[in-house]
Amino acid sequence: MSTPEDKRPVVVVTGLSGAGKATILRMLEDLGFESIDNPPLSVLEEVVREGGSVPLAIGADARTRGFDTEGLLALMHRLQAVPGTAPQLLYVTAEEAVLLRRFSETRRRHPLAPGGSLGGSVADGIAREQALLAPLRDAADWVIDTTERPLPELRRLVERRFRPDSGGTHRMAVAVMSFAFPRGLPREADLVFDLRFLRNPHYDPRLRPQTGRDPAVAAFIQEDPDFAPFWERMTALLDPLLPRYAAEGKKYLTVALGCTGGKHRSVLLAEMLSAHLAKQGWRVDLTHRELPAAGAGPAEATAAESSGQRAGMPLTSTGREAPSSCIL
Repeated sequence: MSTPEDKRPVVVVTGLSGAGKATILRMLEDLGFESIDNPPLSVLEEVVREGGSVPLAIGADARTRGFDTEGLLALMHRLQAVPGTAPQLLYVTAEEAVLLRRFSETRRRHPLAPGGSLGGSVADGIAREQALLAPLRDAADWVIDTTERPLPELRRLVERRFRPDSGGTHRMAVAVMSFAFPRGLPREADLVFDLRFLRNPHYDPRLRPQTGRDPAVAAFIQEDPDFAPFWERMTALLDPLLPRYAAEGKKYLTVALGCTGGKHRSVLLAEMLSAHLAKQGWRVDLTHRELPAAGAGPAEATAAESSGQRAGMPLTSTGREAPSSCIL
């Protein structure tokens, strides 16, 4: 009897126009998937049933010939019964303001803004598409919001979920991320820990320019009398919890650790946690969202890459990294 890991992945990519479906299909193709964009729904099931061992990525949205939301949901249900196949529905979305800007920059016409009595503006098309696809979003196995996600970060997210297993002890991949609360919670976070109760190196002029990777900062934080009890309780919570997530079939889990600036306390705990989990055999990706990419380095787990401010990326008036307009 085949296990879920032995089955052929079939990823159906759907979602809002302009949110990044075509980009994600290309990323999956780079990972070895056979990519088919918008085949008629009437032949999609036949394509899947033809079999083969190559993973399959299929784009299906409002432009697809014969597209029907209920029909696609019924098809996904039937694909569950195809031997040797592991179908997933991936829904791609973005905030309306970002979609409007992307359509304005590319001067593309929204497929559901035909004009006439139905309304011809991009905003009309977006609203119509959101209503049409709402059942697919509710039923999706994975929802990706590309609103504030630069292309390199989106690629890492897709690769973490769909790249071939690295052969570790566990099949589930774990992402550990440090972040700053003022810049908002990471959208992909499954578990969030607030570290703002720990003593803050920011108020020591000698430590302020350093990060949680520096020994002096680490010693300062670890001298907090509540540090050791918190570390013991956090790991005591996560150690039995992660295997249960994996046993339920979860393939990817993000643990986010936040503080005020995302530079000291959260960085130290993220480094420590990624090393702790890697020693237990988990495949770990470590990310420091608020640190420059040039300052990132691998912990004992895997390479750590920053998903915060990057050189050459424009910032919004709030200090956030401006979303990439190249996601389409």
